[in-house]
Amino acid sequence: MTAQPPPQSTRARVLIPFGIVTLIWGSTWLVIRDQLGVVPPSWSVSYRFLVAGLALFIWAAIRREPGKIDARGFAFAAALGLAQFVLNFNFVYRAEQFITSGLVAVVFALLLIPNSLFGRIFLGQRLGRQLVIGSAIAMAGVALLFIHEIRSDPNGPTASLVGIGLTLCAILSASSANVMQGTETARAYPMLRTTAIAMLLGGTFDAVWAWFTVGPPVMEWRLGYVAGILYLGIFASALAFPLYFGVIRIIGPAKAAYSSVIVPVIAMALSTMFEGYRWSLLAAAGAALAAAGLIVALTARRPNR
Repeated sequence: MTAQPPPQSTRARVLIPFGIVTLIWGSTWLVIRDQLGVVPPSWSVSYRFLVAGLALFIWAAIRREPGKIDARGFAFAAALGLAQFVLNFNFVYRAEQFITSGLVAVVFALLLIPNSLFGRIFLGQRLGRQLVIGSAIAMAGVALLFIHEIRSDPNGPTASLVGIGLTLCAILSASSANVMQGTETARAYPMLRTTAIAMLLGGTFDAVWAWFTVGPPVMEWRLGYVAGILYLGIFASALAFPLYFGVIRIIGPAKAAYSSVIVPVIAMALSTMFEGYRWSLLAAAGAALAAAGLIVALTARRPNR
């Protein structure tokens, strides 16, 4: 008998970028929280993606990425930029003005659901039994984390509902962009340059929106704010998004969305280290279930069939 090949999702080309993305995005919630205050959220989002697009263009030039981008490619990049780098992040930054970053991260774990549904509808990717079981376990964990965070949120029910609603809008925007990356159109163009264009266009759209809604550019020259923009632009965007989009192209948007399930657990762990966060039995049980669901789903041999 010949040995069965390892599941596609357990190969290094998936697990390594998946791990890097999850660790980076688990830290961004604290950084985003620090960005709120002096600079309006729309300008912070614009600065982030203008920095990211420029950094990614430089990296693409160094790599000498092959392939050309025609008018159709620019249109694709513009749509991607609008969904991922304008709508998604403007909703997220505003959500954190109403609810804690931990609650935003937990609600964002629901990205798994629209990614699975949209992947089935638009990409024809069927969900294997093991993926469904893993998703159910993970969602049970997310539910426990949600209950814990909503109980801990100091902002009151009205603010919580507004913040959760904004986060749900961000999820739908992000899911649309995720599914776009699974299409043949996305594969027809060089990823780095296409993503760089999407980021620059997104950052430009963000700047136009910011100017018309909150006025001329505002900048805070505090070291923490500037360092946060560079971290979010270079590491959390220029590095993380191409890695994440590459994972989507290999295993599909449903399984790639498991990064959003583990991100709140990492965010809470970092909050323990830097903010004195104390784990409750409910939160610990939720984190354990989320991790168990991830293991079940990512070891499926045929996740999308």
